[in-house]
Amino acid sequence: MIDSDIPAVDWQGGAIDCAGCAHLDRLALGTCKPLRACVHDRYAKRIDRFFGTNPGLATHYMDHAYFEVRAVAAKYLDLFQLNRLVSDPDETVRASVALRLPPRQLVKLLRDPDREVRVRVASRLELNDLPAMLKDEDYYVRVVVACRIAPGMLFHLVRDPDSSVRQVVASKIGHEWLPMLANDSDDEVRLTAIRRMPTGLLPPFRFDHDWRVRFEVAQRVPVEHLADMAADEDEAVVDIALKRLKMSSRENMHGY
Repeated sequence: MIDSDIPAVDWQGGAIDCAGCAHLDRLALGTCKPLRACVHDRYAKRIDRFFGTNPGLATHYMDHAYFEVRAVAAKYLDLFQLNRLVSDPDETVRASVALRLPPRQLVKLLRDPDREVRVRVASRLELNDLPAMLKDEDYYVRVVVACRIAPGMLFHLVRDPDSSVRQVVASKIGHEWLPMLANDSDDEVRLTAIRRMPTGLLPPFRFDHDWRVRFEVAQRVPVEHLADMAADEDEAVVDIALKRLKMSSRENMHGY
């Protein structure tokens, strides 16, 4: 459906009457247009186009009954006015606010009841304030935190109940924590940790139940541990183990 196919009705489903609009003069100026840019339309894109060409009017719609009007208006308010919407009853409005508040002021929304608002906060919060969200109840908020927080703080999340969070941790945390994550119950977490582990720590993982982990180990484990892997149940693991053994044998024959 294209924009013009969407009926022009207000947020309560009623017909829009340009003749009775307080902004009728804008119609003549070309800064509003039925089916294109209208603050009274319930279609958010049309509301946005209206404020885009009439940004100074956003301040007059901060208390509008329709949440979409307030959410779009938040994109055009100055910082002082924007702060008035931090406690708006609608999460869509607060999410819009979270995209525009300066990072240092996002702490006001750290405990917002809506997860989408907190996701946006976590993605923009100053790094020094991120530790306050390490124990957020929503797994994806913690994923965002794990992606952004300093590696030295990731030890707080090595036992996170969600594997998606632990996988991010395994991709960034210091090497001293990798053996713990390489023994994780989740295959993806283990694989992520194994890919970053120093070669000397790989031998114990050559019997992992996930063939991808064993394949990774077979590519880098010290040669003296490859004999076991040459008898692996997975063809790809056997193939890489035999290739490395053959290469090692050739090097020894030539005295490399």
